Amino acid sequence: MTRNAAKTAYEQAGVGPSDLDLVELHDCFATAELVHYDNLMLCEQGGAADFFESGAPWRDGSTPVNVSGGLQSKGHPIAATGIANVWEICHHLRGEAGDRQIDNAKVGLAHVIGLGSACGVHILERSAA
Repeated sequence: MTRNAAKTAYEQAGVGPSDLDLVELHDCFATAELVHYDNLMLCEQGGAADFFESGAPWRDGSTPVNVSGGLQSKGHPIAATGIANVWEICHHLRGEAGDRQIDNAKVGLAHVIGLGSACGVHILERSAA
């Protein structure tokens, strides 16, 4: 489900995983973040552990993931999860994320899943203003 949504989002936005400056993904459980590294194609299929160990998802890594602290740090606001992830990406793209700011962020991905078969992958890009 997430992999299909990610493929569609990348195609529609005309970007790929290597173009992302940051990602806010749905880490409702501790293991979910690792699963979604693979699902969002942030790493080679089956390479989530290596991606993690390389430091790529850290704040200063090649693809910072959940610099907000993720859902578990926010208490996982179930009905607001999707918009919270979009909000975080928007603040980085606008240069308004304070201490969490990823410098010069231009492209971000927000991911959310829901009960059953609901999934959203949004790719947001800072416009040249």
